[in-house]
Amino acid sequence: MGKHANLIEAPTGVSPPVLVLRDELIQGAMRQIARFALADRSVEVLEGRDALWAVVRRAGKGGLAIRAAHLPGGATKVRKIRAETTETCRIEVEGPTGAQTVLFDVADKELATLHITTTLTPAAPLLIPVLPRDLYPLGENDDPFRAVGRVEAAQRGLNTGLSYFHLDEPAFGSVLYVQNFTALAAYFEATDTTPDGAVGGEWPELGYLPPTPQSGTPPTCPLSEGTETTISDALIVFHDDVAADGQDLGRRFIQMLGAAYRRLELPDTEFRDWVARADRTLRDLERADEASIRHYGNRYARPYTDAEYPDIMVQMSLIAALRDFAVWRKEPIPLEEEFMAGMGKFRDAKLKTLRRYLPNVGSDKDKNAVDSWYLYHPMLNLGRLALRGEARAKRMFLGGLGYAIKAAHRFKYAWPIQFKIDDFSVIVEARNNDGLGQTDVGGLYAYVMLQAYELTKKQQYLQEARAAIDAAKAMRFELNYQANLTAWGAAACMRLWRITAEEYYLRHSYVYLASFFHNSAIWESQIKAARHYSNFLGVTCLHDGPYMAIYECFDSFAAFERYLKDSGPDLDPAARMLISEYCRYALHRAWFYYPDALPSDCLATEIRNGHIDKSLSFPLEDLYHDGQPPGQVGQEIYGAGAAFVFATRAFHAVEGETFEIYCDHFLMSSERNHPQSVSVRLEGGEGCQARLSLVRRGRSPLPDFIVEVTGGDRIRASQKSGGRIDFIVPASSYITIRWVHAKDKA
Repeated sequence: MGKHANLIEAPTGVSPPVLVLRDELIQGAMRQIARFALADRSVEVLEGRDALWAVVRRAGKGGLAIRAAHLPGGATKVRKIRAETTETCRIEVEGPTGAQTVLFDVADKELATLHITTTLTPAAPLLIPVLPRDLYPLGENDDPFRAVGRVEAAQRGLNTGLSYFHLDEPAFGSVLYVQNFTALAAYFEATDTTPDGAVGGEWPELGYLPPTPQSGTPPTCPLSEGTETTISDALIVFHDDVAADGQDLGRRFIQMLGAAYRRLELPDTEFRDWVARADRTLRDLERADEASIRHYGNRYARPYTDAEYPDIMVQMSLIAALRDFAVWRKEPIPLEEEFMAGMGKFRDAKLKTLRRYLPNVGSDKDKNAVDSWYLYHPMLNLGRLALRGEARAKRMFLGGLGYAIKAAHRFKYAWPIQFKIDDFSVIVEARNNDGLGQTDVGGLYAYVMLQAYELTKKQQYLQEARAAIDAAKAMRFELNYQANLTAWGAAACMRLWRITAEEYYLRHSYVYLASFFHNSAIWESQIKAARHYSNFLGVTCLHDGPYMAIYECFDSFAAFERYLKDSGPDLDPAARMLISEYCRYALHRAWFYYPDALPSDCLATEIRNGHIDKSLSFPLEDLYHDGQPPGQVGQEIYGAGAAFVFATRAFHAVEGETFEIYCDHFLMSSERNHPQSVSVRLEGGEGCQARLSLVRRGRSPLPDFIVEVTGGDRIRASQKSGGRIDFIVPASSYITIRWVHAKDKA
């Protein structure tokens, strides 16, 4: 392989489309239709024998060929027509299969971006067989065989349809290709397909492979004759730099994904009353027989409705969320104390650690078995309570640190999937044939060690956090095992940067973020049951998981709150934007996990754990991008903390007033600068929007409000209802809210 042992120097085999493209480029046989600039690159639109191509070249440094339209049988007419004001170029093509329109648009304010949208109007009811991919790196003399580079990340399952690669010889740079599946909803519906793993390929044939029936199954669902359907909506982002270390790759991916994100038409969000949801959830936790069970005279939460044995992670997840809610309400919640009273039964005095199950767990469970993350996540929540001054939590947290470190050393900071807690023997080593275990547990462990450092100021714990983060430095896009663990790893890196002032840890946080957002779905599905809920910017629970999960959703939200509040002006703007947008959409999207927010006929009827009760305000575990029935895994008690976490971060009391401030971005500061005025600071993405609502609590009418941004510009209300006034404000701004009650008017 020569000096670039990790790069692809030449294909081991090629498909006919690669050979055809290569021959046409070498022969110079294509006809130029249009030409335009893209920053320091040129874009040439060419008519080939069976395709319309956009060839992007960087002088002396190679290029990229993009199949903008597939033309079986060739074209009978190709013409460039007057582009609309928002377009760079518009091409209309006619051929035996029908008429196609290809729109080109360029942007280069941040990173150079080429947007290509292709629509097809079939000449007859058109069945779609297997089609070629649309992206080909070009080496010297436009030869795809001479392109040397590497694909760093490609689409996983039904997450964002992307391919991230660099072309090193020639030094063309890095490329992020994103296929906007939101725009292809009509295609998926008409053809009865889903874009599972649709973007990927083998070098040098990459990009989008439109979904069609599986091998051996002929298509039976046609595109309608005479109906214009979007069949491709591709965003290609370019960066001058080529191969680099994992930290540079992570940051570059975040920057390029941010550039693509800014070109998308984003779905709307809605106000969600998480306070009312939290009140209902608390009532159901207290009263519903399905929610808890008694052992040893103590009350324990079940993992699912009337199902499964109590375990340590479930208890601590709920206790920590209830404590957040109690602090926010400024009054104790008796249920928190009830759950906390039984925590001692999980402690193994001999091993000096917390076990997953109670001592009387049934014989159908291995009482010694523990998933690696189950060892540390309860400690994270104990650490949160300890840092708030809870003495019992502090004793349990500090008492378990020795075993936690011993396990880390035993596995050399590379934890297996599951092991026995009594002797560290491995039960399940790896998640699949790649030999990788729970790759992001090190980030979670690091965060726990930083909590220990904050409590004790002992350097040992700081060194442990460093060691765990350093051990994962080569993982790149294989870092993600479980979404929330990856988010806590990013938070640990950010916290380490704050403590040590070493830029290495800030840069390494981008590796965790890149792996997290690689597993996100930046598209809105309308497939089957998914039309009843939002999946936009949802992240699959596991690296290869088939569904989004509520627990990973709200726990990632909590981790990103810490990440952003520990950050500062040095944080990459694209990272700040993507995290803020994830949290914004989480507040909107997570509502649909609750079965009362979904039509009954779309819910799963075969349920793995317990049963679904729409009258209980507990969320379903699972929602699916491809519209499978939600709730197949079960209705989560351990996910019930979602409502408390969202309520306490999104709603902000105004002391002495009968209204609250709701915002779908974190308030980075808040100042009561007058009895009838408050100022808040948002630090979301530049150019993005935030929803700010003033919500009545109680029966008193809302006062009259004036909402202004820095400089005095007033924001007009976007909506008014009986108990709420909504405003759309800049996501990065300083907002002043002033009010006057009717009784105070002169």
